[in-house]
Amino acid sequence: MVTLGKITPILRIFDEAKAKEFYVDFLGFAVDWEHRFEPDLPLYMQISKDDCIIHLSEHHGDCSPGAHLRIETTGLDEFQQQLLAKKYKYGSSEKICNTTTEEDAAN
Repeated sequence: MVTLGKITPILRIFDEAKAKEFYVDFLGFAVDWEHRFEPDLPLYMQISKDDCIIHLSEHHGDCSPGAHLRIETTGLDEFQQQLLAKKYKYGSSEKICNTTTEEDAAN
């Protein structure tokens, strides 16, 4: 019998500080681990929030910039309000408010 498990998406990052500002400080993810082959080489790290795990990579060719993810979420309205309250200077209220539920997608 063949079974498939959870996936772990890899997203490209270009600036470690900006990535941590967005994923950790703004979205509330935690850094689980970081890896570099040498101190001056690109970063590869795992972040998580609840059951959501994402890998972030500075390595050229690991993934394509501009990828999109769909993450199953509960309490989306509450999370949206938490994000809006942070007044993240690189985010727009319009983007944070543009959410689609399964009910919306079915119509």
